[in-house]
Amino acid sequence: MRMKIVEQIKQPIADEMELFEKKFRDSMSSKVALLNRITHYIVNRKGKQMRPMFVFLTAKMVSNGTVNERTYRGAAVIELIHTATLVHDDVVDDSNRRRGFFSVNALWKNKIAVLVGDFLLSKGLLLSIDNGDFDLLRIISVAVREMSEGELLQIEKARRLDITEDVYYEIIRQKTATLIAACCSLGACSVNPEGDDTEKMRKFGELIGMAFQIKDDLFDYTEDAIGKPTGIDIKEQKMTLPLIYTLNNCSKDEKKWVINSVKNHNKDKKRVKQVIDFVKQKGGLTYAEQRMGSFRQEALQILETYPASAYKEALQLMVNYVIERKI
Repeated sequence: MRMKIVEQIKQPIADEMELFEKKFRDSMSSKVALLNRITHYIVNRKGKQMRPMFVFLTAKMVSNGTVNERTYRGAAVIELIHTATLVHDDVVDDSNRRRGFFSVNALWKNKIAVLVGDFLLSKGLLLSIDNGDFDLLRIISVAVREMSEGELLQIEKARRLDITEDVYYEIIRQKTATLIAACCSLGACSVNPEGDDTEKMRKFGELIGMAFQIKDDLFDYTEDAIGKPTGIDIKEQKMTLPLIYTLNNCSKDEKKWVINSVKNHNKDKKRVKQVIDFVKQKGGLTYAEQRMGSFRQEALQILETYPASAYKEALQLMVNYVIERKI
């Protein structure tokens, strides 16, 4: 079922996505055999390719169905720079897996992984510079800066476990939403650099990104494929929206117990389950679902300002997919 929806979303841009794949492969080429081996490995293990899909769908929606070379370059640059950040993330997180496969650092060690990330980053920058796409490069560079700031803000705040809801939104806006916002604004800007579509689509992408992250938060508390909540975020002492809401809406003693559980007993399965049950009982999940729903509504309202088209429909599907996905 899941794959069906993704295929449906992809349908109006199937030709563009096929051509994009070729252009993206070409944009990674190098004279160093080792690098080509690694980039070939990366390209062949791609995910659902949501980011380029956002670029092409927004470009086609705001321009009545046309894309140009700038759109392809923009999508390739986003994907190059995003891939670079993922390769670096795996080193930072000391992670051996990425989408079910070995990560670059697991196969080729950290030093090579960091250098490959740098290579992809510079490839992305040069692709924009060589073609004079400075407006698109600006959109992407701001996104990378914000993603780094968001990660660091989370690290700084997580130590104290006293994140307010506003700080939480700022973290997820930077960490997650900013990249989706960049894809959407870049798509619009590639075909219509002068109009107000760029800002409208940036806002649209940001709202989807916020909803996407809250959905991720909820996975920690809801039944997963093996029929029980995962509690991974609690084990990693991550402050998620259901937990923040609960901490702000319970007694002093309860708050102390929750913070102590997350800080000092996060490896104790029984205690983690008690925290999950407490968050549910206090309405933390219901509240997070409401907030996610309001971000979704705002995103759909922005789409309503555009005339009917297959691209608008696909973006509406994408908004709902983000909220209803099971993984």
